[in-house]
Amino acid sequence: MAARPTHVCSAAELAAALGLGQPIVSKVLKLLAQHGLVASTRGAHGGYRLDREPDQIHVAAIIDALEEQPFGLTECTAMPGACSVEGACHIRPHWQRINLIVRNTLESVTLADMLSPLPVPVSMPSAAGARQPIPNIPNWSLSK
Repeated sequence: MAARPTHVCSAAELAAALGLGQPIVSKVLKLLAQHGLVASTRGAHGGYRLDREPDQIHVAAIIDALEEQPFGLTECTAMPGACSVEGACHIRPHWQRINLIVRNTLESVTLADMLSPLPVPVSMPSAAGARQPIPNIPNWSLSK
């Protein structure tokens, strides 16, 4: 959809292109539409298209639309107060920091970025504090 943002796609067309079942694709499209990421058109020539330009939709918004709870790598970062030992937990602040870094990264990547064949350059701190490039991660298939 991001490659052809004005094209109206049916759920069946998207399911075939993605190799997924139409019921799951329809459910995902409905959630995306409820969050204003795709627009739906009824009728014989109806379907779905992006509701904004691909560079205006970030990956975090898509995850938010598909999740039933706020984004969080751990339960306590997603829903404060959910854990009975939260007040005495010494690692919770570290999880909160990691969660914020991941969230900010997801908010910095758009659908337009995802169309690019080149990986976004990323670096990570080394033990000495200098930034080191992260090695390329192979494109693993879930069917392996």
